[in-house]
Amino acid sequence: MSDEAASETNPSGRDGEDGPELAYADPGNPYLRDPDTDFEPIEELSREAAEAEAEALRAALREHDHRYYVLADPLVSDRAYDELFARLRDLESHFDLDSATSPTRRVGGEPLDELDAVEHRAPMLSIEQSTDADDLREFDRRVREAVGDVDYVCEPKFDGLSVEVVYEGGEYVRAATRGDGTVGDDVTEQVRTVRSIPLALRGDHPDSLAVRGEVFMPRDAFREHNRERIERDEEPFANPRNAAAGTLRQLDPSVVADRPLDCFFYDVLDASEVPASQSETLDRLREWGLHVNDRVEVVAGIEQAIEYRDALLEAREDLNYEIDGTVIKVDARDAREELGATSRAVRWAFAYKFPPRAEVTRVTDVVVQVGRTGRLTPVALLEPVDVGGVTVSRASLHNPEEIERLGVGVGDEVRVRRAGDVIPEVAEVLEKRAEGTFDFPETCPVCNSPVERDGPLAFCTGGLTCDAQLVRAIVHYGSRQALDIDGLGEERVEQLVDSGVLTSLPDLYRLSIEDLADLESWGETSAANLVDAVDATRSPPLPDFLVALGIPEVGGSTARNLAREFGDLDAVMAASEAELQAVDDVGPTVATHVREFFANEKNRAVVEELRDVGVEPESVDTDEAGDALDGLTFVFTGALSVTRGEAEELVERHGGAATGSVSGNTDYLVVGADPGQTKRDDADANDVPTLDEDGFADLLGERGIEYPPAE
Repeated sequence: MSDEAASETNPSGRDGEDGPELAYADPGNPYLRDPDTDFEPIEELSREAAEAEAEALRAALREHDHRYYVLADPLVSDRAYDELFARLRDLESHFDLDSATSPTRRVGGEPLDELDAVEHRAPMLSIEQSTDADDLREFDRRVREAVGDVDYVCEPKFDGLSVEVVYEGGEYVRAATRGDGTVGDDVTEQVRTVRSIPLALRGDHPDSLAVRGEVFMPRDAFREHNRERIERDEEPFANPRNAAAGTLRQLDPSVVADRPLDCFFYDVLDASEVPASQSETLDRLREWGLHVNDRVEVVAGIEQAIEYRDALLEAREDLNYEIDGTVIKVDARDAREELGATSRAVRWAFAYKFPPRAEVTRVTDVVVQVGRTGRLTPVALLEPVDVGGVTVSRASLHNPEEIERLGVGVGDEVRVRRAGDVIPEVAEVLEKRAEGTFDFPETCPVCNSPVERDGPLAFCTGGLTCDAQLVRAIVHYGSRQALDIDGLGEERVEQLVDSGVLTSLPDLYRLSIEDLADLESWGETSAANLVDAVDATRSPPLPDFLVALGIPEVGGSTARNLAREFGDLDAVMAASEAELQAVDDVGPTVATHVREFFANEKNRAVVEELRDVGVEPESVDTDEAGDALDGLTFVFTGALSVTRGEAEELVERHGGAATGSVSGNTDYLVVGADPGQTKRDDADANDVPTLDEDGFADLLGERGIEYPPAE
């Protein structure tokens, strides 16, 4: 947006004739418009001036986020926003200016080991639901019988992921998924990255506030995100709800920050001051800067509520978010309290759902696709049919168990359904025209390896030799958590596989500069760099090599424990399940995965071929482990003079534990260069001592441990 357009939209930043009220910033704030002057060099600023400028930038950026993501009425261009954001980030970094509500905190913190369970401030209960209008009328009868005539608030029923968001003193402090309604997953760092959710409330807000909302992925953003995933040869999300749920449960908040999530808020769960009605609640939520849906109506009776639902059903295809019905709520809070709730559901609200989109067509064929993890997915090819305004010619059958449940065969007449942008699925067989059910293949359609069933799913056993899994295997082999081969990203691997330069994992070690230099976008320098980077991994640490092989469930910690226990690759490959289960951090599932991986003749052939081309993992001295750090738990943040994995391995080799997040059980947080703020905040909250790298070295030295460890 141009400067002139921004000025016309809101020349003064006030309500009334001059434009909408500003949410967070003083209208005199110089950063509310596209900057037209150069910033003063950071090195020439005093700390006091830097603090004042940073606070003005934070206020302005909060305002811009609110105007862009909530009001859809931006004040500045994207370029200007990026300049302001970069300036704030540089100020905070140079002067070490921390702020829990800074917009720079939205970029995502360090990856988490797992999602912790947290108890909700108030129960997040379910509501009764039906697609039958008579069931809704019965709900209304019960309400009027209990509390008399009432007004209802009608709202869209969003098809996303329900969350609780907590503010204290107007500042964002926590978020959790609904879970079982009482306890959910802590997704504080993930939700922090959603730009429509304010990190600081506006206006006259309660001192303590817990609100309920629905995180979702807008439909246009979902389509674009899926297009990008397909271009990267990643599995597309089935629908916007799965995309939102899968994103919010990511352990790496930076991944969440890169995905286009949004959130609508619709209820106050707990507050130091609670509005008297649902309609007033929605008004207050807006005033506090929270994103509230604009298709809400207050109606005088249940028949008007039914009309609202029918009108919304007609409009659903024009909305940029998925809905699967409407929610009808008693407006007055005192009537709600009188109606109460059961152990699982409130008695003052009802979800009047839409019927599923479904159409009838015929199955013309069934194909089985092999994913990059080896999973086999059956897909029904259909006579094209229009389902909810979209022409559908393919539908997922999910897995062999689903085929058996449906009893579907080629030629059958089936009902196909989709919810919004869902990848269509076969819902039921209406008329059997095929003899029997589709026979799921017993061998992989790509490499002819036997297919194994794991519960309802089916997997190719070709492992490292299956071409469908080759790109994934090579990318993982060279990833940072494995052998860290610079220049071996996914796009390059795909190019090398497609060109025939790489036909197997061991082919990496046969690459020559001549093989690469003639390929598009390659030159002699980049070719030489990759060949050298690959060559440097011919004697990898045993734990890194075990991770690089892609054995299911074997990450860095498990690989280090296996290496310390068995010492060399041959011993790991020969270990029985019982011997594997005796290793720390190796349970029955992991032991089975390790044993089955090395029992697979094709996997063993790849390992032997890697050895033939000169790859020999370094053995580990199984006697060098000690107990000098027994009982101590360390967490690392920031860059050290050694890699994070090496530091964690050193701790574990001497009897200590290394975890990814700070808790009350952590003994020390070791802080390197450019550390994340979250772990330091958690250390302060849990009274965990912090050490810089020199302090860590001193602690180890006192216990007779050399740091950095000798090569």
